[in-house]
Amino acid sequence: MYFFDVFLFFLPKKYVECLVRQALKNLAMEKHNWSIYIILTMKTPPPGVYGKNSIRIEQLFRSVLEDVGDGSAGAAVFFVGLVKRQGRGSKDSVGLYMESYEEHANKALKRICEEVREEYGLRFVGVWHFLGSFGLGEAVVVAAAAGAGREETFAGLRKAVERYKREPALFKKEVYVDGTEAWLEGA
Repeated sequence: MYFFDVFLFFLPKKYVECLVRQALKNLAMEKHNWSIYIILTMKTPPPGVYGKNSIRIEQLFRSVLEDVGDGSAGAAVFFVGLVKRQGRGSKDSVGLYMESYEEHANKALKRICEEVREEYGLRFVGVWHFLGSFGLGEAVVVAAAAGAGREETFAGLRKAVERYKREPALFKKEVYVDGTEAWLEGA
């Protein structure tokens, strides 16, 4: 038995649970595993860019709905951008690769969400863009909005989606069936 084991043995159970929870949260932040972060904190991660598979989409949906589950919102809408077969110029795609200038992209996504939330009077706006290699049908981006009614919530979500396609430093490379690749503007 180590000193740490003895030390924990004499602490009340709620303090031990708190120490373990904090240690796991620190590990999740260090490894950029936002799924663990959501589970431990029950908080929605901030808008920004994240590594592929670092956030489980169903957990993200759940955390957004919990954030607005106090009755302050009458509508919550979600957008999931998927890799499609037909690329730009009608070329058949087998996947894509996303990268970004993360510092700029994170600031831009946060700013977009704040401005759209204020412009449309929404309770919540978030955009989470994933980085890495993606195959057909895989999720590349998730956007969410919640507000008093569906009209302004849909409009706000659409505005956030249109702006994330133009403003952040996000770079998309499509990979085509014929083996060629192309970097595209307006990720």
